[in-house]
Amino acid sequence: MSEQVLADYYRQYGLIALFTGLAVFVPASMLLLSWLLHLLRIRPYRPTPVKLDIYECGMQTVGGRWTRFNFRYYLYALLFVVFDVETVFLYPWAVEFQRLGLFALVEMLVFLGILLVGWAYAWRKGALEWR
Repeated sequence: MSEQVLADYYRQYGLIALFTGLAVFVPASMLLLSWLLHLLRIRPYRPTPVKLDIYECGMQTVGGRWTRFNFRYYLYALLFVVFDVETVFLYPWAVEFQRLGLFALVEMLVFLGILLVGWAYAWRKGALEWR
């Protein structure tokens, strides 16, 4: 590798490391500072029933803290994620379709075929029906 390529390589990954370090350091330092200010009695700590209550979008809380969700919600969320990933792969392919050629078209058709089989299976099993 030439020295220019190596320098660009280290510069790019150095920036990624810098941003990752900042992403960890800034929130951790804020939490640590808040905790230290609480220990030094600089930050007020006055718990009230309103402050300790559960917050649900400004509405009054219904039920206890732990309630069971219907399993169907998880199934719909899982199906949404699976078919949403399709869009993540489909968009870049559509943008570069002219340049990629026939091979990429066949690959994408195979990918869509596999997803179509999964969708048909979910439909056949009644996963898309609300019971």
